[in-house]
Amino acid sequence: MIIGVLRVEYALHGNESLKDKRRIANSLKSKVRNKFNVSIAEVGSENSMSTLALSLVSVSNSEKHLQSRLTKCLNMMEAVCHEEMTYSDMEFFGVE
Repeated sequence: MIIGVLRVEYALHGNESLKDKRRIANSLKSKVRNKFNVSIAEVGSENSMSTLALSLVSVSNSEKHLQSRLTKCLNMMEAVCHEEMTYSDMEFFGVE
């Protein structure tokens, strides 16, 4: 079993409230979750109005399949979110 983790961070320019940030985060999370059936959550920057950090997790028997799925998630997130993506990182962990 392979576990894949994708971490993405956005800079929210001109964001004035946590409510606006939650609107952006919830929209992005639901689009990704509905299209790719992955777990996604906001992590690490819950109280910052200028930064949004999301982590996605998925499990598969094939690292190649998992890498393809997470890359598609990343590409979709870049395409649908108008905010500036400042960081992305993909990691894989093997579990026996």
